[in-house]
Formats: sequence, structure tokens, C-alpha cells
Amino acid sequence: MAETLLDYLAEVDRPEGADGGLRFVDRAEQATWFPWIDIRARALAVCGGLRALGVERGDRVALVFPTGIEFFDAFFGVLLAGAVPVPLYPPVRLGRLGQYLTGTARMIERARARLVLADARVKRLLGEAVAAARPPLGCRTPAELPQAEGEAVPVGPADLALVQFSSGTTVDPKPVALSHRAVVAQVEILNGFWPDTPELRHSCVSWLPLYHDMGLIGCVFPALSRAAQLTLLGPELFVARPALWLRALSRYRGTISPAPNFAYGLCLHRITDAEMDGVDLSAWQTALDGAEAVVPALTRAFIERFARWGFRAEALTPVYGLSEAALAVTFSELGRPFRSRRFEREALARDGVAREAAEGREIVSVGRPLPGFRLRIQGEAGEELPEGRTGRVWIQGPSLMDGYLDDPLATARALRDGWLDTGDLGFALDGELYLTGRAKDVVLLRGRCYAPDEIERAVEGLPGVRTGCVVAASWLPEEAEGERLVLFVETARGARPEEREALPEACTAAVLGATGLAVDQVELLPPGTLPRTSSGKLRRAEALRLWLAGGLTPPEPVTPLRLAKAMTRSGVAYAKLRWSRPR
Repeated sequence: MAETLLDYLAEVDRPEGADGGLRFVDRAEQATWFPWIDIRARALAVCGGLRALGVERGDRVALVFPTGIEFFDAFFGVLLAGAVPVPLYPPVRLGRLGQYLTGTARMIERARARLVLADARVKRLLGEAVAAARPPLGCRTPAELPQAEGEAVPVGPADLALVQFSSGTTVDPKPVALSHRAVVAQVEILNGFWPDTPELRHSCVSWLPLYHDMGLIGCVFPALSRAAQLTLLGPELFVARPALWLRALSRYRGTISPAPNFAYGLCLHRITDAEMDGVDLSAWQTALDGAEAVVPALTRAFIERFARWGFRAEALTPVYGLSEAALAVTFSELGRPFRSRRFEREALARDGVAREAAEGREIVSVGRPLPGFRLRIQGEAGEELPEGRTGRVWIQGPSLMDGYLDDPLATARALRDGWLDTGDLGFALDGELYLTGRAKDVVLLRGRCYAPDEIERAVEGLPGVRTGCVVAASWLPEEAEGERLVLFVETARGARPEEREALPEACTAAVLGATGLAVDQVELLPPGTLPRTSSGKLRRAEALRLWLAGGLTPPEPVTPLRLAKAMTRSGVAYAKLRWSRPR
């Protein structure tokens, strides 16, 4: 049995893998094919160049590539050199280049990368980031490495296999350190769900980014370990033409393909019947749905729309995972239509009790823990909660991270006695996990995480905004097709009526300009409304919870009786402000 990713790479020439390799599909739906054995040879050439340049065992090398063969030349070349690849995302739009370069420099620094490898086009854009991060060996393309014969440097199961950043934001990225042991454990668990037989050899089709755990660990490594076929499209191609994904699944008879929930919605609304002409999705056995909340109405609509092209309801499989666990933690039962239940909203929001109700909030089960994983729901005092009670989701399993790279304090907060605090909220019922939200302060939109303080800072300083009194949060409205972004903004005590009236539009424009994110809703609040800790810090999760429950109300007006009863912060009576419930 393999112990490291290099063991997989060493075995790609076995007879049963003769037809395995990577297929890259372009905008014109033309494919370029690379057998695994050729990929290994190309990576060995990069390995030789890295060693000649001075890259040593254990060094970290940042990789900035779009989806293409050069990413694999670099990634596997770094592994063969005994070093640690750190995949970073390439620039997606020149209009936001400054922010991208700042974030990339920060991640290069956090990883303490000795070298940055990039493709030629990306390298031309990275000058400012490289200059700021100052990796000792600079930035090069694979073609600019010295010419030297490569030979694999031995590594062990406990050695780092890669570093992946858990957050998609440029603010305070968290570098997750994953050992070969952890990654191999995850790959072997995943392969156990889809064993190859003489009658069927599974293949995967993916448009997911290669710097993301679902794309790299969930698609690339299982294919490598079995020397199977993997068909890849660039994420930018999928966003521009979602039909390319489904057409590739049909043409290459893909049996497995994962995606975040928003991708199914994009297919639903952006693919025309004409683009589906001749498409057959009957070979697609498992459509994994993860990385963000699963929307039951959207899921049902996707199944109904594409059933006429052979898509089966039982293929849609909700799952749950996170970077800190290498990838997957729970799977819904394969071959079973997804399961959802409705729960009383008030009981969930106020008491954290999952009480079924015919007209309640519908939540999709994300299944049971994977083999080797354990799950527990923990209360505020650290006690383990029984089924049907909402709390923090803690997990234990064979593919957990070693920790956050070079950050023992953050690691100690997340890992305790072999258990990982996921930061997510949920409850167990009949052995299956139902997620209700997130305890950690992140904003999740379209499968990516953003730091709320970056969004909040964009609003600070606008006329009429109370300084330090803005909260950004995301939530999933019932029957909506994706997470929404809401801003809670306390107005300044001396704000003029015209300033308050202009604030929603001004806030939306400021956030869009600063972060590129579209705000779905702006809630204006009187001073003192937002909940805080005893030390005065804003409680973002509590603000969202109260709002969803209809309880984010203005403070009581100042009265002599109230002042006499308690020394509490009070608000002032305000003219009627715009107020709406979640929609």
C-alpha cells in the first residue's frame, strides 16, 4: 500500500494504467492528452532543474498556474525534489490586480516559500508580489530552470506533502499543512467508494481549480493513485460556458464529478437546450455537491431539468468537508436520492433544538462520517450534545492536518487531543449530519470564504456610518440558489436623514469597489444595536442569528428608570428606518 504521493507516481506504468492520464479540454472542446508516464517524465525534468537551482528537501515552493500541464510539471516536480508545493490561485482579472498581488505576496510570505514557479503569462504579472515577499530564489517558469537530470528524493509519510490555504480571501490566509500520510489516507478512503471492476473503470471530469482541495485532492490524486483518466477544464471556461462541463461528462463518459452548489444553479440557468443536443449524462454515477450549503430547491430543479438527458436523481450526493481534514468528512449514501428534513425555525434559532415541523426550515443531510472518521457535536461549555441538539461540529479522522503552517497558536485553537474544531454549526440525527451555519467569522459566497473585516472596512468612513459598527455576514435564504451577503450598519448618532437614505446604495458601491463582491442586502440599525462581547468586540455570528430569528432590534430608549436599574449602553429613539426580514 502507498505511503506517500511519490509511491503513486512511481506506479503509473503498471499495465492496468496504460490508458490512464490527463485530458485538457479547451474552449473549442478540443482535447490534449498526456499519459501518466509522460507526466512523470516531465516532472522528473523539473525536479532536476529545482535541485540544480538549490531547492532542497523540505523547502516550500509556491505554484501559480492556471489549469494546464505546466501545473502538473511543477507540482509533481516539486514533490519529486523532496520539497513542498504550495498551490496559489492565479489572477482572474486585471482590474483587481493590485489587491491580488498584495494577497499573493502575503501567502508567499506565510508559506516561507524559497521559490515561486509560474507560467510565463502569470510571471509577467507577479513582479510586485515577488518583490514584496522576497523568496530567496525568486520567481521562474519551469522552462527557466537549469537543465539537469532528475532523480526522486525519498520522503516519508510524516513529511509535508503540500500546503493549501483554507480561505479564498486575501486577508489573513491560513496555510494548512498536510502530511503525505494524511493525503494518502484521504485518497484511499475516496477510492474505496468507487472500486474499479473489469466491467467499469471509473473516470472523473472536473473544472474545479487545482489550488483547491476538492479539485486537487478530490480529483487529481485519486486518478493518479489508480492511473485512471481525468478530464480537466479550466474554471474560467466553466463559468463562461457551463455546458462545457456537462458536454465533457457525456463525451468522455465520466462517472464522477464534484462541484459546489452554485455550479448546479449556473447550469440550470445558463445552459440552453440547444447546447445539450446529443448529450448523454447516464454514465454520471456520482455528482458530489459540497464546499457550500446544499439548496434543496435548486438541487431538485437541477435533477428535474437534466433528467431528460439521462441524469439520475440518485447521482446527486451532498457531502461535507474542509481543507483542515484534507477534504471529505461525511458522505451521503451513494445511489440514494438526497435526503432533507424540515425543522421548526424558532426552536433551531433560539434553542438549538432540531424539532421536525411540516412547514419548517428545510435542511439537507450531508451524510455519515467517512470510514475512520468520528463526529461529535459540542456545546458552549465543551460538553458533547445528544442527537438533535445544535452545537459546534468537531471531527477526528486519519486525514487531519498537522496544523497551520508555522502557527502553533492557531493550531492549538483548532486541534485538541486529536479532535478538530471545524468552526461549523450543526446537529446529528439518525447518525447523519445536518449543518445549520458557521461559528467562525467568515463570509461564504459561491464556494469561497472571505474575511468579513475586509468587507466591513470598505464601508467605514462613509457619511452616516458609525465608526467600528459594521458587520458583514452571509446566509442562505430558504429556496434561494446560493448564499447572500448582508451588511448590518449602525448609523452615526448625528447622521442626517439624507445620509441615511443614501447609505444602502453607498455601502453596496463601496463593497463592490473594494472587494468585487455584490451586497444583497443592507440593514440600517440605530446606534448600539449590534451585539458585542464584554470587551466591546462585535459578535458577528450572534448578529446574524438574531436577525434571522427576527430579534436584532434597536435598543430601548434612554429613560430615568432604565438608567437607575442598570449602567447599560443605551440608544436613542430613531425615526423609522428601513427594516425587512431575511428574504
